[in-house]
Amino acid sequence: MLFATFNLAIRNLLLHKLRSVLTLLGTILGVASVIAMLSIGEGSKQEALEQIRRLGAANVIVRSVKPQPSNDAPLSTSSSAVLAYGLTYADLRMFEEFTQEGCTVVPAVIHKKNLQHGKRHVTSARIVGTTAALPQVKEMQIHGRFFNSTDVEMSTNVVVLGHRVANEIFGFEDPLGQSLLVGDDAYRVIGIVGTLQSGTSKALSIQTDDQNNDLYIPISSAQNRMGIVQRLVETGSRQYVRIELSEITIEFPNQTQIRPFASIIRTMLSQSHSGKKDYEVQVPLELLNQAEREKRLWNLVLGSIASISLLVGGIGIMNIMLATVTERTREIGIRRAIGAKRRHIIVQFLMETTVLSTSGGILGVVVGVLLPMVFTLILGIKTSTSLASIFIAFGISVAIGIVFGVYPAYKAASMNPIEALRHQ
Repeated sequence: MLFATFNLAIRNLLLHKLRSVLTLLGTILGVASVIAMLSIGEGSKQEALEQIRRLGAANVIVRSVKPQPSNDAPLSTSSSAVLAYGLTYADLRMFEEFTQEGCTVVPAVIHKKNLQHGKRHVTSARIVGTTAALPQVKEMQIHGRFFNSTDVEMSTNVVVLGHRVANEIFGFEDPLGQSLLVGDDAYRVIGIVGTLQSGTSKALSIQTDDQNNDLYIPISSAQNRMGIVQRLVETGSRQYVRIELSEITIEFPNQTQIRPFASIIRTMLSQSHSGKKDYEVQVPLELLNQAEREKRLWNLVLGSIASISLLVGGIGIMNIMLATVTERTREIGIRRAIGAKRRHIIVQFLMETTVLSTSGGILGVVVGVLLPMVFTLILGIKTSTSLASIFIAFGISVAIGIVFGVYPAYKAASMNPIEALRHQ
């Protein structure tokens, strides 16, 4: 009986091909919009979460920040003035004494210098002066080697290049062992930083999203050869700033220690800097938890908005089926007269709405999976289509089709057979 009812439903829908196709469009667009919007939202949130994870879920990062000028004491922009702010070596010693065994404290100072090798030049490259513990905290892939504690103690002129800047300055040459002019000083290349491992929970945090663009030298070499006073050239003005350390990263062996220690660090810095807001304390674990909560809320909002299209498609199915019931009143009367029961009529019309919603759902899934690929290819945005979003969109489309088909089916089954036979 169900197979015969299914064949009858297909024949009835094919009798009005254009009307059936237009009805399917509502469901197709609804399912496709749900999948596409969830894919775009998921992709953007995954990218944001990955950037936060790269900061290191077990790290507390303290950065130097230029203080905002106040009305009482505006910051001087005179070329002869030197503005001193940010983290100091005293802060570094305080953190090293404060942290417990198992913690790793990594300082970093950032300079910008021009690079030269032969006839190739790179202007304003980022030079990161740091310690030998950086690869451990950042989980960096090193081709060759990173500088060690002896290099730091001896202020050796060695440099580790980011993969991208190495390609830019050396091209197809092997950079290892080559000489590179950094500012006015010559450095020997001892290592290349490769790309990050997929899925790593730690990565770059030194005010950038791509460690492959940076150069790494011993922090003692940066201090001795580049100093701590830097010249900043801005629009219409020059300014000299004195920054001892640009960033201090503290890695904890246990994530449960991060929040209480971060609170203590903020208190210590507030006291040592006399309330001057020339630093910021960043806790990636807190940012990660907040971003995951926002991700769930964002997906819920996007899914709710896109589900409106499915609702509109369901209303379209109900409208078409009500019109179909009116057109086929005499057919319903004949079926009832020759012995069909109400449940047979209900099943007949529900089968048609189920075929419409299921077909629209399948085609909508295909379109919904292809759309994010097109967006990624043309717009370059990251998308991520999950099986959950496909099953949810398809299940809702079928459910809406059945729910909105119940009333037309019930109306058709409730007709008086005699009055239906008289219908013209």
